[in-house]
Amino acid sequence: MTETSSTEDPIEIEDIGSNPDPRQPIGEMIAARLSRRGLLGAAAAAALPALPAFAQDTGNSANPGPSSLAFSELRHQLSQRDAVAEGHEIQLVIRWGDPILPDAPSHDPHRQTAGAQAGQFGYNNDYLDFFPLPQGSKAGDRGLLVVNHEYTNTNLMFPGLGAGRQAGSRTSAEQGAVERAAHGLSVVEVRREGGRWSYAKDSRWNRRITLETPMRISGPAAGHARLQTAEDPTGTRVRGTMNNCAGGNTPWGTVITCEENFNVAFGGEAATAGPQAAAYKRYGIQKDPVYGWRRFEARFDLDQSPNEPNRFGWVVEFDPYDPESVPVKRTALGRFKHECCTHAVCPDGRVAFYSGDDERFDYLYKFVTAKPWNPTDRAANRDLLDEGTLYAAKFEADGSMRWLPLVQGQGPLTAANGFAGQGDVVIEARRAADLLGATPMDRPEDVETNPANGRVYVMLTNNSARKAEQVNPANPRAANNHGHVVEIIPPGAGTAQVDHAAETARWGIFLAAGKPGVDAGTQYHRATSDQGWLSCPDNCAFDSRGRIWIATDGASYTSGVADGLYAADTAGPGRALTRLFYQAPTGAEVCGPRFTPDDRTIFLAIQHPGEDPGSSFDRPSTRWPDFKDGAPPRPSVIAIVRKDGGMIG
Repeated sequence: MTETSSTEDPIEIEDIGSNPDPRQPIGEMIAARLSRRGLLGAAAAAALPALPAFAQDTGNSANPGPSSLAFSELRHQLSQRDAVAEGHEIQLVIRWGDPILPDAPSHDPHRQTAGAQAGQFGYNNDYLDFFPLPQGSKAGDRGLLVVNHEYTNTNLMFPGLGAGRQAGSRTSAEQGAVERAAHGLSVVEVRREGGRWSYAKDSRWNRRITLETPMRISGPAAGHARLQTAEDPTGTRVRGTMNNCAGGNTPWGTVITCEENFNVAFGGEAATAGPQAAAYKRYGIQKDPVYGWRRFEARFDLDQSPNEPNRFGWVVEFDPYDPESVPVKRTALGRFKHECCTHAVCPDGRVAFYSGDDERFDYLYKFVTAKPWNPTDRAANRDLLDEGTLYAAKFEADGSMRWLPLVQGQGPLTAANGFAGQGDVVIEARRAADLLGATPMDRPEDVETNPANGRVYVMLTNNSARKAEQVNPANPRAANNHGHVVEIIPPGAGTAQVDHAAETARWGIFLAAGKPGVDAGTQYHRATSDQGWLSCPDNCAFDSRGRIWIATDGASYTSGVADGLYAADTAGPGRALTRLFYQAPTGAEVCGPRFTPDDRTIFLAIQHPGEDPGSSFDRPSTRWPDFKDGAPPRPSVIAIVRKDGGMIG
């Protein structure tokens, strides 16, 4: 997920669309596919890979009909408050500024310091994960909640700076330090007692990771000349992580957190005139950044520290059960605007990790470890992510797809094209994928595997900049304001032997978002109600029955309704029949849906409440969740439970 402009432009400032040639060579294949169907006839067409049947939405019904979901659907709204389906309860778990370390003070929005923020829950919570702590409790009653803090809304954090993202250029040195301390992650113990969730302020597992936390760099780019700086001449150590968006975990119980819009922090004349100007441009780095940090800290000034941006845009692994563990940037998985990094175990024990590069016209990636993981020796998996193959996806018009290996020396990835080693390939993963001809996508965000059938679901949020001549089979709509969901079917899907390491797969479109009858090209179950349609799919999760829960980001801009959480069956008669379960307060997006192991709670990250045009700390569009006079809106994690204690959905 990316942050939206607080002015009139719904297109993300960070998402500038830096692919120099988004016209996919297979763009013409749509017409070819249609011609091929006509030429081959029914018999030949039947020999093509079978794709699941999709129903075009032709009407609306308030009756859930064939859906397995039993909750009463919400009505769309746009309100200062949030809402959930009848029979459910919203519980506030933790808010921006709540103290989680022993010496941290209570939150005072008028007296913020970097030292205080470094011990408090960070800003704009995004990715959520739940790591159970089963000792002395039922499964799912106690665990570690891991939370990414993606970015800061300067105008909503501090008084007197006015509205809009231009507030970032008005911060003082101390305010900039507070913002940096509000980035990163929080690890906090949460407990369910008497049916209510709360966090444990005194837990020994609680931790803050910020832009100052020491980290190690590993994999093929470790020590590379382009990662070396005056502060770290070895190119193997770095301070901190930032713009952490979605994420994932590993089978061995570690966190994978993803660095996304790192470009907003760096600026200087070198952005357009220096020797790395072309590489900067491909990652969206500009002369005048969103944040004003380079005025106070040299590492954000390209003219003083030109290699510092190359040390961001990675996935970072750490152990949530060890507060002293040193996070590691795993460069083998490539450098781009990682939206997520979610795993699937292959039949031979190797592990595949899927990632979206959240920018218009960028790509879907997969990394497959070189070795199998060891389920009986956790320590043996410590550096498993340093060796393997990184792939970019190419979608074909016949419903097949290929995973293109990004391996130095293969195809165009040679020294003649600037790739002297695998370190160059991963540092410039976007350019490597450009040369291989990967399919430019409509902002690939979360990518999740359905445990019930092994299929992979890709959230494509939107791409209003796509022109008619730039459409391709996997992104078939020009001016795609509402996004869609692509379903990938690896070999063996639906069996116990799903091969996520395979270099080929099949694919189809699960749904195409927007309001039926208003927005062209929508695609849902025909029984989807007038409240069940959605816009801008962003994150997703699956319950134990394999039903998909889709969180949205940007619906207020595209459709005039609040972002929310929608659910649907992925198989059977209710397939793609989406139903509205929760809606956020105005300006907020819904992130990180995460079920507890017993399906009796779903955690949601509600970030940037009040991020509306003209909204500011002094005059916010909502004061959610506290609704106290003078209090700014506070990004928060909520838990939703059924009032009768039953399973969600």
